[in-house]
Amino acid sequence: MTTTVTTGYPVHVHARLDPGLSRWLWLVKWFLAIPHYVVLAFLWLGFAVVSVVAFFAILFTGRYPRALFDFNVGVLRWSWRVAYYAYGALATDRYPPFSLGAEPDYPATLDIAYPERLSRGLVLVKWWLLAIPHYLVVGFFLGGGSYVAYQTGQTVYSSGGGLIGLVAFFAGIALLFTGRYPQGLFDFVLGMDRWALRVAAYAGLMTDTYPPFRFDSGGDEPGTATIEQLPPPAPDDRSWPSGRIASVVVGIILLITGGGIGVVGLTGLWADSTQRDAAGFLSTTSESFRGSGYALEFGTVELHWTGEGRLFAGDWLGQVRVKADDDVFIGIGRTDDVNRYLSNVEHDEVSTAGSRAAYRHRDGGAPADPAVQTFWAASGTGEVTWRAQQGSWSAVVLNADRSRVVDTHLVVAAEAPALRPLAIGLAIGGGVVFLLGLVVILTFGRPRREHDSLT
Repeated sequence: MTTTVTTGYPVHVHARLDPGLSRWLWLVKWFLAIPHYVVLAFLWLGFAVVSVVAFFAILFTGRYPRALFDFNVGVLRWSWRVAYYAYGALATDRYPPFSLGAEPDYPATLDIAYPERLSRGLVLVKWWLLAIPHYLVVGFFLGGGSYVAYQTGQTVYSSGGGLIGLVAFFAGIALLFTGRYPQGLFDFVLGMDRWALRVAAYAGLMTDTYPPFRFDSGGDEPGTATIEQLPPPAPDDRSWPSGRIASVVVGIILLITGGGIGVVGLTGLWADSTQRDAAGFLSTTSESFRGSGYALEFGTVELHWTGEGRLFAGDWLGQVRVKADDDVFIGIGRTDDVNRYLSNVEHDEVSTAGSRAAYRHRDGGAPADPAVQTFWAASGTGEVTWRAQQGSWSAVVLNADRSRVVDTHLVVAAEAPALRPLAIGLAIGGGVVFLLGLVVILTFGRPRREHDSLT
């Protein structure tokens, strides 16, 4: 018995324009496709994990594990069907199936020939370096809302933005007023989708054949031929069913998530146990600040109740201690009072820009004596300790003699009493999620044994 297959570029994208498309249904397809978008969000997370595993498999063995290949092809198929139904083409009103399979009777199909061998060298560069020219082209097709981008070694394909989305929108307008999908627009949008899917497969490590810089428009790919060949041999007992693949992917995601949460929790416990000073404070490193005015004003901190009957945000900080050089005055007060005090004073507003401080200079004159002001919640020379309270707060640093150019070093510390219970909760929660991942892999991802199939 023989079957017919298509030869040519390893990525085969076919589609047919459905007759009798609804004039108005395309207006609500964004809503109808929401269930698919939710599922695809998790599938693409699995795609990312599988692609990283496949990267190392190809690097060390020269082979893309067949089960992982089939899963990622399934994710691309699912994405292509949803894009074809929605705003990547709007060329069918048939709702996409929730399936990773080929679904040959659906109006949009995708097949990728399985490569028996892949280059170990190309896997290092093709997904980020060699594909750059195609990224520029496909980025124009897909625009900012949807993209083909390499992230952790995988390519994410979506459609509905950029030029593709614009052409599909024009087709929708034509449908609304004429009841017909213009054939020219259909051919054009399918050509762009086909180009994007070829690049997605190449950057997703599924083929070593470089995508052609060719706009193959229309539902059927030109320049292909059919040959008669024997059907592929039936998979042996070692092949992985889709359920087992999905279980392994979910298990790996749980392992990674749980491990990350657990590491954060253990790091918090380590800091709580070893990094506190004799007074029980956790400190930042010493930072240098220099302003050309009479004072440095540090940005507003908002501390409020997190909800009725809930913890006050300041309870997570406990007491806050600020240390500076001995010859500077430090004051902490409500933001409104601080603004009034500095309204006519030459000073510098300090904010953080990444790892460096940014300064915004304000003109004015000399300040009144800060030591006699009554609005400070806490103040002192060289060091101040403040109990966090509800409201908007700002800190001010001035030279003790009220001279211009404030140049000092600051160290901020806090008791952070909530750190230990929070770290314990994260460590326990991360461990539970990690163990759940192991259970999923060992229970649902294990191969079926002979006695399992007989029961």
